[in-house]
Amino acid sequence: MKNYLLIILCLLPALHLAQSKIMVSETGTEVPVRRAAVLCNDQILGYTDAKGELTFRTKCRQIDIKASGYDRENAVVDKVIQVGLSKTDPNTKSIEEVIITDKSDPRALAILKLVNDSYADNMPSSLDSYRYKSYEKISVDIDEDSLQYYNQSLSSMMKMMDRFSMTKKQPEDTAVTVKEVFANSKLFLWERAQEFLYSKKYGEKINVLDNRVAGLNEPLYELMAVQSNRNRMPKEIREENRNLYRYFLTDSIDIEGRKNYVISFREVTYRQPVQRRKFNGYLYVDAATYGLKKIESNSKIKSDGTITSIWQLIYGKWFLQSENLKMKLTNMNMEPESKDKSKAKVSDRSAAQDKTPDNFRTYAFVTSAYFDHESPTDDKASDFRGYTFSVKNSDGSLLQQYRKEPLSSREQNTYEVIDSLGQKYNIDRRAGQLAGLARGKFRYRQVDFDLGKLIGYNLYEGIRLGIAAKLNEKFNPYISPDAYIAYGFKDRGIKYGAGIDFTTSLERTSVIRAEYYNDVMAAGRFSENFWDFRMKLNNSGIAINNDRFYLFEGAKLSYDYDVSNSVSMKLAVRRQSEESAFPYSYKGLGNEFENTSALLSLKFSPFSKNIMTPQGKFTTEKKYPELFLNYEQAFEALGGDFSFGKLDMLFNHNFKNRLGVTGIRIYGGIMLGDAPIWHHYTMNGLAGSSNFKFNLTSYLGFSTMKGGQYFNDKFIGQYFTHRIPWYFKSIGQNSSSFDVIHRSVIGNMKDPEFHQFEFKKLDHLYQEVGLEWNNFLSSYFNLGLFYRVGYYNTPKFSDNFAVQLKFKLLGF
Repeated sequence: MKNYLLIILCLLPALHLAQSKIMVSETGTEVPVRRAAVLCNDQILGYTDAKGELTFRTKCRQIDIKASGYDRENAVVDKVIQVGLSKTDPNTKSIEEVIITDKSDPRALAILKLVNDSYADNMPSSLDSYRYKSYEKISVDIDEDSLQYYNQSLSSMMKMMDRFSMTKKQPEDTAVTVKEVFANSKLFLWERAQEFLYSKKYGEKINVLDNRVAGLNEPLYELMAVQSNRNRMPKEIREENRNLYRYFLTDSIDIEGRKNYVISFREVTYRQPVQRRKFNGYLYVDAATYGLKKIESNSKIKSDGTITSIWQLIYGKWFLQSENLKMKLTNMNMEPESKDKSKAKVSDRSAAQDKTPDNFRTYAFVTSAYFDHESPTDDKASDFRGYTFSVKNSDGSLLQQYRKEPLSSREQNTYEVIDSLGQKYNIDRRAGQLAGLARGKFRYRQVDFDLGKLIGYNLYEGIRLGIAAKLNEKFNPYISPDAYIAYGFKDRGIKYGAGIDFTTSLERTSVIRAEYYNDVMAAGRFSENFWDFRMKLNNSGIAINNDRFYLFEGAKLSYDYDVSNSVSMKLAVRRQSEESAFPYSYKGLGNEFENTSALLSLKFSPFSKNIMTPQGKFTTEKKYPELFLNYEQAFEALGGDFSFGKLDMLFNHNFKNRLGVTGIRIYGGIMLGDAPIWHHYTMNGLAGSSNFKFNLTSYLGFSTMKGGQYFNDKFIGQYFTHRIPWYFKSIGQNSSSFDVIHRSVIGNMKDPEFHQFEFKKLDHLYQEVGLEWNNFLSSYFNLGLFYRVGYYNTPKFSDNFAVQLKFKLLGF
């Protein structure tokens, strides 16, 4: 559920006007609860009978259930609803916690295995083609039960502020304005309508039919692609998460004439019974197809939130019908400044205790509905042209066609109030800055600053500080100049460059670029063309212990073009002067040369999803496999000193299997012809000269290999990682796991005597094995222990052993 909160997007149910049936029982004993009141907006719809059942009709999306001696619960309205009520007596809860077994019911696990085995066949993507639409509404607001208390508190506070209006300071004025917003409107509101198309021949296409965000004039392109359980397996049923939950087969019921198994589940970390639910939720599994009918998943603390996903059987497949999410964001304190700020705050207090005149809980609410299904459909290539996502409209004018119910007065006020605040506080600019961070940029008005070039470190330059700025589309959508400057404190050298982009299409990437540069680089660096920001950041420390650098100055002309959603291409020609920054001579000709060359780069990523934004293409979902190819051809005829060809390749794949999650990275290169050592390949050692080897991770590096030690003119390497399907929790909330890792590389070099400097060729298989603890001690870092094995192993343990730290967000 944390993933939904970080990006605040999922989706939830539409209006239910049909007859509904609720079954209420006591958690633990499963005894029916008689005379339990079912309420819609505090209006009683009826009471359960002796069997704990009630049939009712309502326009509410959510209902409350309360009974004497039990904690109050709520549920999303569906045709069949099952609710468990917990005893209010803490001592009784403690007894029940002891009674519940810590082992899953084998019958429940057997059903879940069949769900997993049948999942691919039950998915809509197993059809030849389909088409359907969706409507989603995402908001941030105070819980409805708190609004009355909130308005009372606001009224009292405003009277008090009027008495001291002459002494108010500007920050307090702003704070009062924000508090007044909640009185009549929500803090955030986003509506989105989409159309989903799928064809086995052409793939997937998602059209954003319309969207509107309160306070913003421009759509949030980077968040357009955020989806929920629409096309992926929910985390509650994934095989690798079985150690995080306990499952119990509790019932079987009929829903729309079809038999369904009811499986209750809870997290294994339940220890404290106070204000906690006995179960995290319920899974409803269709007995005939073993498809998911419904998931109700709750937070451990009752008031922290819930999510309900409902599927429906259409054309023999289980399509998502609706989702409903409510997630606590934070407590908002309304205390006057004179009150005692030191009073204790208890994290587990009840919702009623938080609804005081001074404290209010804010929540994220998401509702979504899916409708107008069609299958099969007429496949037209034109319908799938371009990137995966296309924005058809973004001013909100068409949303009324897709809403399942009118906006409430509070929601209508949200657009008016937040739009006015958006203009006052320039929310568009702030949203643009946040979106830029996803690309590694900081945006200020018409200028984007490259965060990846602010600071670096290597043995040649020492600490390197720099600034890189580029005029963005607000300056001009077709012309974009840029420049950078950097300084190394060890070599005391200034590096700089400038360029200009000419965009020829706003529908896809199509950019002509001219640039001039004067910089330094580590010898033997592997090509990073088309690498995304996370890959480059991951690999930024690859040369941290390599002191073999060279200087280059020149100019380049290039053309960057996306052939399709899957294929990107870049053509370039360049002319540059090159000089080694370390003692070196090539064939006795010295260390300064001229290089004229042409380059071709390709990227193939058939399953990644992209969207075109005013800032350029943005990859909304990176999916494997992906392939990178680079070829460089140098020419003597055009003033260059060499004629050589250089080809390198990188292949990435990451896939799930019954034994866990496996990642494979295969890369290699070959240099044909004669060229200085910096056009060859270093083998990416990360270790320094000290006995204890500690380093940060890199995309292609070896933690036990000394930096700058090995060079080859041809090589092939591999990186293999396998996540053991055992997930656990240690001291915090993050789930941990272990990866088993194996890295190896082998190559050779012809005529090493041509290069007059100290190095070794790596012509035997270099190997290291490791174990990586993901989310080490529930942190956002992975801790890896690596050991060198095979031909290059030495008798000394410290030579072979290394410790590596990796920031979790860098991914595979």
